[in-house]
Amino acid sequence: MIRNLKSLFNITASLVIGSLILWNCEPDADKLGSQFFQNGAEGTQSSYSVIAYTINHNDTIRTDAIRLQRASIGAFTEPQFGLQKAAFVTQARLSRYAPDFGTNPVLDSAVLVIKPDFASDSVTTTSKEDYIYPDGAVPAKLEQNTYPVTKYGKTKINGKTIFHLKVHRVTDYLGGNIDKVFSNRNAGTSTLLGSTTFNGDISSVKITKDSDKSTIFERGAGIAVKLDSTFFQDNIIKKGNAPELADAASFIRYFRGMKISVEENDGYIFKIDPNALELTLYYKKDKAGSETPPERESDTFTFDMGTSNAHFSEIINNKVGSALETYPAVDTIAGSPRVYAQGMGGPGIGLKIPQETIAGIKELYKNEKIGIISAKIRIYTDPSVWNNKFQKPDYFNVNLRKINADHTFTDLLTFLEDMNLLAYSQNYSLVKGNNLDQEQAFYDIGITQTLKNIIEKEEKSRHYALNVGNYTLDANGQLIGWQYRDNAQYFNTRSYTPYRAVFIGTDAQNPKGVQLLVSYGKK
Repeated sequence: MIRNLKSLFNITASLVIGSLILWNCEPDADKLGSQFFQNGAEGTQSSYSVIAYTINHNDTIRTDAIRLQRASIGAFTEPQFGLQKAAFVTQARLSRYAPDFGTNPVLDSAVLVIKPDFASDSVTTTSKEDYIYPDGAVPAKLEQNTYPVTKYGKTKINGKTIFHLKVHRVTDYLGGNIDKVFSNRNAGTSTLLGSTTFNGDISSVKITKDSDKSTIFERGAGIAVKLDSTFFQDNIIKKGNAPELADAASFIRYFRGMKISVEENDGYIFKIDPNALELTLYYKKDKAGSETPPERESDTFTFDMGTSNAHFSEIINNKVGSALETYPAVDTIAGSPRVYAQGMGGPGIGLKIPQETIAGIKELYKNEKIGIISAKIRIYTDPSVWNNKFQKPDYFNVNLRKINADHTFTDLLTFLEDMNLLAYSQNYSLVKGNNLDQEQAFYDIGITQTLKNIIEKEEKSRHYALNVGNYTLDANGQLIGWQYRDNAQYFNTRSYTPYRAVFIGTDAQNPKGVQLLVSYGKK
C-alpha cells in the first residue's frame, strides 16, 4: 500500500485520490507525514481550534416502530446528566381471530416473556434430575441456563440491583405501526396485569421426560412475567366468539396494549428486542369425544407481538439536580469549554470551524497550491468530571446543520459528504474512537471530502451535529435510509443507545480542546 501511495504522490493531480486511500487504509491517520511526499513535495499537519457547544434536543426523540431495532427499559441516575428512565409500550394482536378455545376452557396461567440482549458466552447451567412436572405429575429433568443481561449504568447498588418490573394495561389507542411517535408520549394505563422482580439475569428452561427423553416444555432465555389469570380468563378466554375478538381492527381497540416499566429511578438500562415478546395463555378444556365427566386436556394460545404492532419507547430525561441543569447557556459563537452528549433524546454536540480558519486554508490553497490529504475533527472526553466505569460511546452519527435567519438551527438530514462517498469502502469509518477503555478517550471525525469541497469548490461551511449512536444497517449490511437521502440521519441507534459522556469543548489554550487537524501537501 505504501508503494501505491508514493506513486500517487508523485502526481500532483492525484492528491484527491491519495487523500481518500490514506483515510481509509492508514490504521493511524496521525502518522501521515513527509515520508509520503517524494520529489520535493512537502507534507504538513496543522491544528486549529474548533467552536463546540451543546445541542439541546428537548429531551425527546422519535421512538416509534420504524426507528426501533431495539427498545430500552430501566432507569439510571448520575450527577452529570441526571435521571434517564425508559419504558416500552406495545400493542398485542391475536394469533387468530374469532378463536375457538374449546369446551369449558379454564385458564391456568398467562405468561409474558421479554427478550433482553444478553451475554451468550457467559452461562451458568443448573439441572434438577428429580423434577416432577406438575401437569400430570410426570417424572422429568429440568435444565436451566442463566445469562447476564447486557446493561448500562449501575449494575450493583449496595451489592445488588433488583428492579420491580411492572406490566400495565394501556388505555390509549396506539394507532398503527407506521405512525410517528416521540419519546415524551405518555400512554395512559389502568389495570396492573402483572409484576416480577428482576435481578439482571435471564434464564432458558428445558424440561424432558425421564421415560423417553421427549421435551415437555421449553422456553428461550428471557424475563417471564406471570400475568393476571382472572383478567385473561374474563377478557379473552370467555370471549372467544365475541365481536371484540372477531378481527384485528376490533381487537386493538378492545385490548389496546401493554406498558412495561420499572418502579425504581436508579440502576441500569437494558435493551430488548421489541418484536420478540411472547404472550402465551396456558389453559385446559374438555377433550373432544370423551365420556362424562369429560377428560380434560391442556392447550395454549399465543398472541402476535411482532412487527405488525404499534410500539414505542417512553423516555424520561430529568436534569433536575444535575450539572447539565445549571450549565451556562449555549454559545454558538465562541463555544463552550465543556460539552455534553447523551443518547435516547439527551443532548448532542455542535461543532463549527471558524470562518477565519476556513479563510486561512483557502489562502494556502490559492497561493501555495496545497492539496488536502486528510481532515478530521478530534474531541476528547473530560476526565475531570467524567471519570467512571460506564461504557463510553462507541460511535457518533454526524450530520450538517444550517443556521436560519432567526438564528435558530435546522438539521440537514442527509449523510455527511464523506459518508455519501465512502460508506461502502472497505474498513471505512466516519468516526474512530480511541482509548475507549481508558480514563480519557478521544474521537476522530473524518471530514476530508467535506472540507475539500469547502476549500476547493466554494461550498458553504456549516455547523456539524454529533449525536450518540451508530448508523443502522439492514440484514444485508446496507445503510438503512440510504434510499431516503433527505431523511437519512433518522436511521440510527440514537433512540435506544443510552451511552453518554462529557467532553472538553472550545479551549485554544488546552492541547485537548476540540480541534481540526488538517494534513496537506504542496510542492
